[in-house]
Amino acid sequence: MTGSLATAYSSGSQRARVVTEAWGEQNLFCPNCSSPKLTWLEPGHPASDYSCPRCEFWYQLKSQRAPIRDSITDGAYGAMMKAIKNDEAPSYYFMQYDLATWSVRNLLLVPHFAFPPSAIIKRKPLSSTAQRAGWVGCNFALNRIPAEARIAIVNETQITPPSEVREKFRKVKPLKKLSVKERGWTLDVLNVVAAVCDRRRNDAHRAPLQDWKEFTNEDIYAHARELENLHPDNRHIKDKIRQQLQVLRDAKLLIHAGTGRWRLP
Repeated sequence: MTGSLATAYSSGSQRARVVTEAWGEQNLFCPNCSSPKLTWLEPGHPASDYSCPRCEFWYQLKSQRAPIRDSITDGAYGAMMKAIKNDEAPSYYFMQYDLATWSVRNLLLVPHFAFPPSAIIKRKPLSSTAQRAGWVGCNFALNRIPAEARIAIVNETQITPPSEVREKFRKVKPLKKLSVKERGWTLDVLNVVAAVCDRRRNDAHRAPLQDWKEFTNEDIYAHARELENLHPDNRHIKDKIRQQLQVLRDAKLLIHAGTGRWRLP
């Protein structure tokens, strides 16, 4: 990155913003279409930093020096929840940079249609003595976003080819066609599926020839209480789980392997 851009600013956050956003203008591309560049929007543009000049998808870049873990700080809770419910949230690029060298260490893409409301964690209101007393912020819980939708563009300085990034984006894009209300359920069930399969893969006591990608309705039913807590208005959890497994099948994110049996592609 062009670290010299930071010399005009004294604030650490301003220095990082100017340098990383300028890098984004030169290097970020649109995963939704073939555009090799994104348009850098005017500073202060609500909710977004970039737009695609071809398909008009919007993107926001959030950068930090710390490693990208399960939780990332965002802005106002109410504004983010409203954006998700109105299908107006941007897609996000999450960057970890090295300050000493002004270089990109990790860069993660999460499409806007992959954020379930359960991934937005409400923070405590600011205290009465704070400058913005009562203001309520939020965090992104990346571990509540399906792994398929957390697309690595740079992984420990290793760059993923744009063609591979676009192919991964294409595979999860059927989620965009779902209604916003239904999408939250679908994403939460997909996250449970991923957790079940990950446990099966890591279980050293399983027979080695058993396919860790396969699971049953009962495996997902075991997480019914978790899903009920996320969706307290629904009292027919098992019926809803079966419905969402079929939605994931239609989106080609699951394969129906037989009565009550499924597998990841």
